[in-house]
Amino acid sequence: MTTTTSTTSGRPTSGATAPHILCDNLVRIFSSEGVEVVALQGLDLTVDEGELVAVVGASGSGKSTLLAILSGLDTPSAGVVQVAGRDLLAMSTRDRLRYRRHTVGFLYQQAGANLFPYLSALENVEVPMSLASLPRGERARRARETLEVLGVADCADRRPDQMSGGQQQRVALGVALANRPAVLLADEPTGELDSRSGDEVFAAMREANTTFGTTVLVVTHDPKVSEHVARTVGIRDGRTSSEVRRRTAVDEHGNEGLVAEEFAVLDRAGRLQLPKAFTAALDMRDRVRLDLETDHIGVWPSRRDEEDA
Repeated sequence: MTTTTSTTSGRPTSGATAPHILCDNLVRIFSSEGVEVVALQGLDLTVDEGELVAVVGASGSGKSTLLAILSGLDTPSAGVVQVAGRDLLAMSTRDRLRYRRHTVGFLYQQAGANLFPYLSALENVEVPMSLASLPRGERARRARETLEVLGVADCADRRPDQMSGGQQQRVALGVALANRPAVLLADEPTGELDSRSGDEVFAAMREANTTFGTTVLVVTHDPKVSEHVARTVGIRDGRTSSEVRRRTAVDEHGNEGLVAEEFAVLDRAGRLQLPKAFTAALDMRDRVRLDLETDHIGVWPSRRDEEDA
């Protein structure tokens, strides 16, 4: 895997198409019992329209706070956040309700959070459309189409307790996609599923991404999710720290294969988070020595005599 640096300013360049999700220098500070906790420390993130991206981070890294802000349930302390051309900081209470109903869909870790236990799969998918005042005939047609795309058309007349966990989560995905949102936000969508069911849920999300053109952002602590997406963004200490991009390439023998490249993210202030595995291998602590070359920057562990000087 190749490691290099990639500049992420959070703002589109002049003349470029604006990202579908834009976070620029996002800060979120909580106050608890008189103690301030900085959950996001100048996070930058861009996701283009139609992308399927995973944000991966350990517990406490800030990913849940990011998801709450993007879903319109929380507001940042500072920075810029836009989704599908909408400025989330300029929204009224009514705007936020409309935004959550039409612009973004949300898939929870527990399927039960998206499903009513006493309704069939078809009826569950119709609920968001009913709240959006779609005609009854249109609701039924679109609900069946959604279940078909997600591979659970045979569950249309079943209640959640008559389905497997994977089927429940795919129906829950159908609920999140019922109003054809521009963006789908998924919070640990396979966290409670076995590997086979998890693969089926990710396959359904990829199908929705392709069929409906939905931009998909998956937030998870599981690095294995990288197998299902072309781009993985790492988040650490409230900032994006790395990106892994995957592409298909043909080698000199004509064989086609998947190439994964890891990039460190350089923010607007010039800050760079080096992978912990790299710094540990070279025993880099506290400070490092930099050398500017014609085509690269060298990063070296500081020598003991330099530290004692």
